[in-house]
Amino acid sequence: MFGLTDAERRGARVLAVLLVLGTLSDLVRARHPQPQALPDARPIAAAPPADSAPVGSASAGGPPPAGRAPLDLNTATAAELDALPGIGPVLAARIVEHRRLHGAFRSVEELRSVPGIGPRLLARLRPSLREPPG
Repeated sequence: MFGLTDAERRGARVLAVLLVLGTLSDLVRARHPQPQALPDARPIAAAPPADSAPVGSASAGGPPPAGRAPLDLNTATAAELDALPGIGPVLAARIVEHRRLHGAFRSVEELRSVPGIGPRLLARLRPSLREPPG
């Protein structure tokens, strides 16, 4: 092959095989597409009602959205936490796991010890959360 050493020929063959395998893989995927869910897809029913408070009111430190009582951190399920602004299923699971490992939250401020919750997110969450008793 054009003055190549044995090692270079082997390398060229390996690259050619990898190229063919990649091409075949792409062809199979093109002919048999797999349905994929959108990562941020949420049910339409989870959208807030039209008569609820404006979007900016929760971040301004006002009361929780209309029709929703403040959530107790120590009794909330992962699904209830997931419904909070800025909390997804992964962060909700982290909060529940933190509560399981470290015990009940003594204040809303303790949420800062959960990985992924910083001061800005805590400020958004605070109007939707109730301070634990005691």
